[in-house]
Amino acid sequence: MDRIRIVGGKPLHGIIPISGAKNATLPLMIASLLTDQTLILDNVPRLADVINLQRILGNHGVDVMLSGKRPGDSEYQGQTMHISAARIVDTTAPYELVSKMRASFWVIAPLVARMGEAKVSLPGGCAIGTRPVDLLIMALERLGVEIEIDAGYVIARAPKGLRGGEIKFPKVTVSGTHTALMAAVLANGKTQIENAACEPEVTDVADCLNKMGAKITGAGTPTITIEGVSKLSGARHSVLPDRIETGTYAMAVAMTGGDVTLSGARPELLQAGLDVLTQTGVEISATNAGIRVRRNGSGISPVDVSTAPFPAFPTDLQAQLMALMTRAKGTSRITETIFENRFMHVQELARFGARIQLDGETAIVEGVNKLKGAPVMATDLRASVSLVIAALAAEGESMINRVYHLDRGFERLEDKLVACGAQVERISS
Repeated sequence: MDRIRIVGGKPLHGIIPISGAKNATLPLMIASLLTDQTLILDNVPRLADVINLQRILGNHGVDVMLSGKRPGDSEYQGQTMHISAARIVDTTAPYELVSKMRASFWVIAPLVARMGEAKVSLPGGCAIGTRPVDLLIMALERLGVEIEIDAGYVIARAPKGLRGGEIKFPKVTVSGTHTALMAAVLANGKTQIENAACEPEVTDVADCLNKMGAKITGAGTPTITIEGVSKLSGARHSVLPDRIETGTYAMAVAMTGGDVTLSGARPELLQAGLDVLTQTGVEISATNAGIRVRRNGSGISPVDVSTAPFPAFPTDLQAQLMALMTRAKGTSRITETIFENRFMHVQELARFGARIQLDGETAIVEGVNKLKGAPVMATDLRASVSLVIAALAAEGESMINRVYHLDRGFERLEDKLVACGAQVERISS
C-alpha cells in the first residue's frame, strides 16, 4: 500500500492547476445511462473513484473510451471521456462494486427511468456517518417507483414508466437531488423538487442534462422544475473545476506561506471558503488565470466556522480548515452540522502536536507555535488531505499511510505540490 513522505517547512510558490470536480464527474458519468447515444465529457480528472465508476458502468454494458493529452496541452489537462450506453445489458449493480464507492448507488435512478427496473446494492464509501439512502428512495417513490429492499439490495420497478410528481426533501441532500433529477428527466409529466441542493455540481449536472435534451429550470436554487421528455440524446460537456481541491490548496498555501496561483479555479464556486481564509489573514485575489493565494509569513488568525450546505462553508473543507487552525494564534471553533462522524482526523492531527478538544459537534482548536512531523494514517478522503496540510508545515519528516483515500479525490497531489517547492515523495509498497 502506497505511503507519502513529507518533509515540512517549505513555503509554496508557483502555479497549481485545478482539476475537474470529482463531485460533478461521477453523477455526469452516471447520467450517460439515460441515453443510447454517446455522452462526451471533457476535463475529467484522473482519480481512483472515476476508474471504479468505469467498472460499474461497464458491468451494465456501457462502453467508455478515454483520450488524454493532445499536442500543446499541459500535463494536468483533464481527460476526454466518450461514454456510450447504447445497450444496457444488466440492470443489477452488485455489492462488490457498489460497496467501494457510495456515489455508485445513484445508478438506480437512470436505470429505472430508462429500463423500468434496477437492482442496486446498498452503498459503501467513506466512513463519515451513516449517510442513509432513505431520501433517495423517497424521491423515487414520489415518481411512481415501487421499492423493495431484499438481502442488502434495493429493487426498483416502474414497468409503466415514471410519472412526474412533487418531491420535498426534509433536509438538503446533494445525493437525493442528483437522484431525483436523473429520474425525473424521463418521467411522464412535470416534477418539482423542493429544498433541492444548490451546490455548483448539481447545476453542472443539470446543465449537461439540458444539453442532452432535458427540460430543467431552477438548478442552483432550492426549487427545481423538470418537464419530463421521452428520450435524451448525446451531448458534449466540460466538467467544472473542483472547488474542494481549490480550497484545499488555498489552505496549504495559508499553512506554509508563499504565493500560488490556482489555475482554472473559479472564486464564485467557493466564496464562503475564500471569505474564511481572508479572515485568517491570507491575501486572495481573482485573476484572469484563476485565484492567487498569498501569505507573507505573518501569523494565522483564528476563526469560528460552521459547515452548512452551499453557499455556506462546505463540510468537505472542514478537516483542511482544522489543520490550518492548529497553527493559528488563538482558539478556533469548528462546528460540523452535516455529518455526525467527521472528526476522525482529530486524533491523527494530535500526533503532530495539535491541541484539539471535541464538544459534541464542535471542535475547539487551540493554536500551537509549531507542529512536529509524525507517522499518521488517513481515515477518509478529506481527512487524509488535512494530514498533508499539517505535514507541509510540520518540523521534520511525516509519513502519511493509507493514501488510497487521497487517490480517490485528488489528482496527482504530490506532483502538484512538488512543482511549487514542497518536499513530497510517494513511496510505493
